[in-house]
Amino acid sequence: MGTALVYHEDMTATRLLWDDPECEIERPERLTAALDRLRKCGLEQRCLRLSAREASEEELGLVHSPEYVSLVRETQVLGKEELQVLSGQFDAIYFHPSTFHCARLAVGAALQLVDAVLTGVVQNGLALVRPPGHHSQRAAANGFCVFNNVAIAAVHAKQKHGLHRILIVDWDVHHGQGIQYLFEDDPSILYFSWHRYEHGRFWPFLRESDADAVGRGQGLGFTVNLPWNQVGMGNADYVAAFLHLLLPLAFEGQMQATPACFAHLTQLLQVLAGGRVCAVLEGGYHLESLAESVCMTVQTLLGDPAPPLPGPMVPCQSALESIQSARAAQAPHWRSLQLQDVTPVLTSPSTHSPVGRPPPLLPGGPVCKTAASALSSLLDQPCLHPAPPVCPAVALTAPDITLVLPPDVTQQEGSALNEETQAWARPHESLAQDEALTALGKLLYLLDGVLDGQVSSGIVATPPSAAAATLDVAIQRGLSHGAQRLLCVALGQLDWPPDLVHDGRILWLNIRGKEAAALSMFQVSTPLPVLTGGFLSCILGLVLPLAYSFQPDLVLVALGPAHGLQGPHAALLTSMLRGPAGGRVLALLEEDSTPQLAEILARVLHGEAPPSLGPYSVASPEDAQALMYLRGQLEPQWKMLQCRPHLEA
Repeated sequence: MGTALVYHEDMTATRLLWDDPECEIERPERLTAALDRLRKCGLEQRCLRLSAREASEEELGLVHSPEYVSLVRETQVLGKEELQVLSGQFDAIYFHPSTFHCARLAVGAALQLVDAVLTGVVQNGLALVRPPGHHSQRAAANGFCVFNNVAIAAVHAKQKHGLHRILIVDWDVHHGQGIQYLFEDDPSILYFSWHRYEHGRFWPFLRESDADAVGRGQGLGFTVNLPWNQVGMGNADYVAAFLHLLLPLAFEGQMQATPACFAHLTQLLQVLAGGRVCAVLEGGYHLESLAESVCMTVQTLLGDPAPPLPGPMVPCQSALESIQSARAAQAPHWRSLQLQDVTPVLTSPSTHSPVGRPPPLLPGGPVCKTAASALSSLLDQPCLHPAPPVCPAVALTAPDITLVLPPDVTQQEGSALNEETQAWARPHESLAQDEALTALGKLLYLLDGVLDGQVSSGIVATPPSAAAATLDVAIQRGLSHGAQRLLCVALGQLDWPPDLVHDGRILWLNIRGKEAAALSMFQVSTPLPVLTGGFLSCILGLVLPLAYSFQPDLVLVALGPAHGLQGPHAALLTSMLRGPAGGRVLALLEEDSTPQLAEILARVLHGEAPPSLGPYSVASPEDAQALMYLRGQLEPQWKMLQCRPHLEA
């Protein structure tokens, strides 16, 4: 359905008319720089361009008082000195004769985007607007913000489109206290904000920006603040916040729409609400980084794979303290957190196994230290290049059946050379049959295309009897063809191939194993959770933290015999694994899988949202215990599993 870009050049009209070092950073070039970058990257042309309209005063009145709307309207006829005096009555605000017009356009752009997404004209989109809005309150401008664009859009979505659950994700360096004040007693709107706080020493200097501000009345638990108490938070800190705090709550709340964020974070948000994401520009005052962030957002909304994240994925202790404080504050209100350890102060991690289960080989032994050292060396190497194409083309090899695929997803017929295929098949008796040999040739051809950057991802169908051997070949071929780190998520009756070397280049995760076990830091097994909440906890609390810590060049998702996953569950898992490897995901299916499964996976690999998992059900105590056990064993080596700081010995 495409991606909308909503904009109007008149929003560049308002500007500061006097000297004010505090306000001079909010300038028209914020929009023009972002739009120029979108055009140079060829992204504007790929979007449905919508020209913003002015919001009506009735629409402004959805959250603002009539007196305040009237006050802003009157700025159109004020002189420079009068505007300066009026601006001085508010915190970090300047008015201009064009402010009323520009601010109405900003609100109107957000409303147009919501309407376009919720009526099915587009799947998602970005409203490129100024002035921003999230600091604005019912009767007061604040922090460059005149009308609260996102808040008005949320109320509009409820009243016009009948939404009952809306998620607002506010990823700005400053806390959006205006949105919090407007919705703090409203259980239909979950407001999540991470922001620089520094224990209250950073603007807007509010006690209610801290983690223990969780809403009031019926809205308890629907305000989620994640205050950063030191500067320099990096990729690992933001991804950890999503995996361990925001997404568990959003899935439990079964939210309906989401504004804000970019790249990996936008991609993670797209699994919610059928992918109906409305991104609305708020702050951002460094022109170069703002333009780059806008481009990343639009690229991700268009379905392009997120680029690999550079550097080690290790959350800092200050970030973990903030995440754990927020989890502890929210736990009384969310079942998904109540089965986890959310105490703010940690004790030493336990090394005891659950009752009735043998202790695994714990991380930290001589073998694991050697492997961890090898991984550290591998992480220092550059990511696999070339990167996937901007427009992902998913090559699909499947049984000779008719599939309904997105327009630019090809059903590939190519195959590797017969001699090469036979050479790879020779060690495996199960690959001797013609059917298995044909499937293997298609696998090799497609895998080379993914690793060479000709296609971004793909799906291969194999005979059930040859599933394990085909996976073995896929792993070895991937490593020999340029992949430095390969993540294999195996579901069903698939075991670690006996001839593979334990050298730290392969991270093997088996879901639907007999028991929770960490045979090493690179070989993990867990039972398939029975309930939806357990499955989500497994993905968010185990699979993705491991994947982002490992930073693979290639992900193999193997749905083997008796894998037990329904289509929506397989789609969600596959969709969320696109991020860690820059979109390079190869899914292996059994040939007797339903055509619908292949179609669903093709769509999520193309960048579409996975289908809903249905009603949320909290994880069973057994599944929660297995997850906590594995996390306890693996946290010392895989730092993205951590969601709490560790005490010094």
